[in-house]
Amino acid sequence: MQIAVLYGTETGNAEMLAEDIADHLSDHVVTVTNLADFAPSEFDPRTLYLIVTSTYGDGELPASAQPFGAAMAAGAPDLTGIQFAVFGLGDSEYPETFNFGGKRLEEMMVAAGATLLGERVTHDASGDDMADDLAYPWAEAVVALAEPALA
Repeated sequence: MQIAVLYGTETGNAEMLAEDIADHLSDHVVTVTNLADFAPSEFDPRTLYLIVTSTYGDGELPASAQPFGAAMAAGAPDLTGIQFAVFGLGDSEYPETFNFGGKRLEEMMVAAGATLLGERVTHDASGDDMADDLAYPWAEAVVALAEPALA
């Protein structure tokens, strides 16, 4: 299965997690790409997309995801047939905006016609869980949901 791990980051944490997820799924063909380097026109229905993103400021997308968000808003792409999942990184010390980056990307993708596999998972930097401990089972579950269509 072809899997693309797309990440949006401000400080590098989402990038590191995206790379860890790709290593964990090494029995598949996995690429890791910064959302700053990915255009909505590049989505391919033969690929599963795992989006890993942080939240910045007052609930905005992190810096590297902002060009992608702007392109989605400007281009209104038709993402029918695209399967994706979202893993958000955040800190519940900021409850008004906790994990809004992942929520915003999910909303953009669904509004464009893409299919969300599973539920968006949110990691809390103020919690006890390590991001990897949540991300690996999440990624495995999403791959299992997508396999019948993309295998």
